[in-house]
Amino acid sequence: MYRKATGELQEWKNNANRIPLIIRGARQVGKTWLMKEFGRTRYSKVAYINFEGNEHMQRLFSGDLEIQRLIRGLNLEAECSIEPENTLIIFDEVQEAPRALTSLKYFQENAPQYHIIAAGSLLGVALHPGTSFPVGKVSFLDLHPLSFSEFIQAMGMKDYLDLLLKQDWDLISGFKDRYSELLKQYIYTGGMPEAVAAFAERHDFNEVREIQRRVLAAYEQDFSKHAPNETVPRIRMLWNSIPSQLSKENRKFIYGLVRKGARAREYELAMMWLSDCGLVNKINRISKPGMPPGAYEDTGAFKLYMLDTGLLSALSGLEAKTLLDGSRILNEFKGALTEQYVLQQLRCEKDLLVFYWSADAGTSEVDFVIQMQEMIIPVEVKASENLRAKSIKVYKEKYLPEICIRTSMSDYRKEDWLINLPLYALPALTGIIDRYL
Repeated sequence: MYRKATGELQEWKNNANRIPLIIRGARQVGKTWLMKEFGRTRYSKVAYINFEGNEHMQRLFSGDLEIQRLIRGLNLEAECSIEPENTLIIFDEVQEAPRALTSLKYFQENAPQYHIIAAGSLLGVALHPGTSFPVGKVSFLDLHPLSFSEFIQAMGMKDYLDLLLKQDWDLISGFKDRYSELLKQYIYTGGMPEAVAAFAERHDFNEVREIQRRVLAAYEQDFSKHAPNETVPRIRMLWNSIPSQLSKENRKFIYGLVRKGARAREYELAMMWLSDCGLVNKINRISKPGMPPGAYEDTGAFKLYMLDTGLLSALSGLEAKTLLDGSRILNEFKGALTEQYVLQQLRCEKDLLVFYWSADAGTSEVDFVIQMQEMIIPVEVKASENLRAKSIKVYKEKYLPEICIRTSMSDYRKEDWLINLPLYALPALTGIIDRYL
């Protein structure tokens, strides 16, 4: 299975100033597979260490963190003779041994010749009090569910992706039905690697849904296992409210939809826990698209999305038969799935900051506002071919952006100030923007 992150790992490997790397991401987005596959294909040896339930390794790292002592222990555990330049050392579920996380500082300072990648699904919430995090001594890579680009390749249709990236819009429009079908499949299947692999092999939507339900059940178990007991009920209520939040024409997250009379302070820890686990994407409102946009954030107004469109459809109870009903899948929950899809693609783009904008009076709203280098670009999302664009016109007249993007099921076309980009053509978005940078 192709993952774009493999290229980033190769850049890390080739960097003469390489430091230990931590891969961040929610459970079951493919971190372990990615590390092992990268080691298998790019190194002579792999020393794989899983710290979950591993008393030997927890004892090893509870003692002296002298590098050669650690290497001797790792050699024995991995049954591998570690050689600095041709061995990839993998620390998996590293949050289970906080001292192993601390040791990355000493590897960076005293033994930079070793190639180390670490991962932990709950790094943001499971660190023990007093743990010394190696700030400035490690680099990070964020891993998300598969993007639509990666899904197309997993389906064995790379030529279709290449065509999108070439931006041959006349030819692309001739295959619109095929692209639309792939998009519907992706919105239902999502990007969790197990679900994508199963669908690519057997095209069984019922199997996909069972996999997604297992993933959701595993997340629920994590709530009980790792979160503070008093916070667990609020985490569950907040998590289960996301489909209803996205189905409303709200300008921001409404705590009253979690529980009648709920207040923000009651759910701050629950939201932080879900965010730290990578299970939700919190998108803040900006009051104006100034530079830097973070200076204009309204921290009291935000929208909350899940990490994956397939998991959103599963949590919402969307049935597979909906796929057979034309474009109805793109109109479920008043476009919630479509917004989730667009955000998921934006999140997969490295160094892309994402916000949303609404007028202070609440009369206009642009679904997403992205910062790419020095350019701030509004992105309006339409679930169908209804192209009324009142809000983005208000934004255009007020702030005079160089370009505006509207993504919908309509064909590509460029007007004086507006580019209509088909939803299935989002893989071409950064290439289009590059022309203006």
